[in-house]
Amino acid sequence: MRVLKEKEMKQVFEMKEAIQADKDALSLYSAEEVDIPLRINLDVPEEEGRSLYMPGYAAKAHALGVKIVSVYPKNIEKGLTSVPATMVLVDTETGQVCSIMDGTYLTRLRTGAVAGAATDLLAREDSSVFTLVGTGGQAETQLEAVLAVRPIKTVYVFDIDFERAEAFAKTMTSLYGEKYGTTIEAVSDIEKAIRKSDVITSVTTSPVKTFENEWVKSGAHINGVGSFTPEMAEIDAAILQNAGKVYCDTKDALVESGNFTQAVEKGMFNLEDVTGELGDLINKEAPGRESEKEITFFNTTGNAVLDIVTAQRIYEAAVKNNIGTLLEF
Repeated sequence: MRVLKEKEMKQVFEMKEAIQADKDALSLYSAEEVDIPLRINLDVPEEEGRSLYMPGYAAKAHALGVKIVSVYPKNIEKGLTSVPATMVLVDTETGQVCSIMDGTYLTRLRTGAVAGAATDLLAREDSSVFTLVGTGGQAETQLEAVLAVRPIKTVYVFDIDFERAEAFAKTMTSLYGEKYGTTIEAVSDIEKAIRKSDVITSVTTSPVKTFENEWVKSGAHINGVGSFTPEMAEIDAAILQNAGKVYCDTKDALVESGNFTQAVEKGMFNLEDVTGELGDLINKEAPGRESEKEITFFNTTGNAVLDIVTAQRIYEAAVKNNIGTLLEF
C-alpha cells in the first residue's frame, strides 16, 4: 500500500495532467462507461458532523476506490481542518487497497482541473485576462488551471475581504507569476475587472450572485465552481439566459447547484436549454464554441469519477517514480 501526501502528489503530477485526467473521466461518465453509486451520507449529531463516502469504478481507466470526506465544523476549535478527506484506491485486478492519499488536496486538484478542462474546451484561444472571484481553499488550483490552458497576461483577484485578496495575490505571484508570465493583482472594483475579462471563475459559497451579467463582455467564458447546494447561487441567472452554450460536469449539477435550481425557480432558465455535460463535448456529441462573440458557461459540483481517475493517474506516476511511503499489514 502506497501512502501519498500532498507534497508527494505534487512532485509526480502536474496540473496539465490533472486536466487531462478530468477530461478522460468525464468522457467515460457521459458515455455511461462508469459505475458511480449515490454518495453515502452518515450524520454524526454528537459532533455536529457528517461523514460522506463517494465510491466509484471506471473500468477503462483501471480506477476503483472511495473518497471519504467529513464535514466537522467544530474542528476549527481544535485547530483542525473542518473538511478532512482521504482517498482510498483499490487495485482493480486484486481488490486490494493499493494506495491511500491526501483527499483534501486531491479534491482541490481535480476541482481546479475540471474548470481548466472547461476553459480549455470553451474559452477563446486568445484569452488573456482572467478574473478569479473568491480566495478560499479551492482558489489556488482554480488559478493555476486557467493559467495552464490559456495565455493569460493579467489576473484580477477579488474577495469580499480585500486584505485576503491582497495576501492571496502576493502568494500566487511568487508561485505562478514568473512560471506563466502573468501579472496577478488584487482588486476592489469587481465590475471593472469583469468588464475586461476573457475568462471568469467564481469559487464562493455565496447565496447571491457575485457579479452582474451586464458586466460580462461578449466572447467571455465563465466557470461556476463554488455552488454545490440549492442554497448557493453565485452566478447571475441572466448569464445562463444569455450564454450561447451552457455546460455542466454531470447532470447532477442541475439539481445540486443553486446556479441552476434558482434560475429555474425564477423562470429565467429551462434545463432543456443546457447544451450538455462536458463529456458530451469531449465525445463530440454536443457543440462547442461557435463564434468569437459567444458567451459560454460551465458549472461543476464535482463527482467521484473525477476523484478515482485522477487518483489512479497520480498513483501510477508515484509507482513509476518510486515516490511515497510503502505500508504492509
